[in-house]
Amino acid sequence: MSAKPIVRMAEIEIDPAQLEAYRALLSEEIEAAVALEDGVLSLSAVAIKDSPHKIRILEVYADREAYEAHLLTPHFLKYKNGTAGMVTSLTLVDVEPIAMAAKA
Repeated sequence: MSAKPIVRMAEIEIDPAQLEAYRALLSEEIEAAVALEDGVLSLSAVAIKDSPHKIRILEVYADREAYEAHLLTPHFLKYKNGTAGMVTSLTLVDVEPIAMAAKA
């Protein structure tokens, strides 16, 4: 039996005064994770229209081991430590995929 992918939705609110710096750190982290980690299948970040400080990230990992390994990487730790004072709210929601597709 193949390992079950881990799919999460991160619901994040950012201090609006620090939004630009947050977005730069987030973009850097996502690019590194997708490029360097085989177990990170996709990371997609969006902002709520008319509420740009409300960020949503759809995270897809190959399995639980890939997710746990991601949390220990230098690029994730740089992001986590660098944004600690910017994040005013963080909720991680485990979600069940219904249909997911992407072009290569």
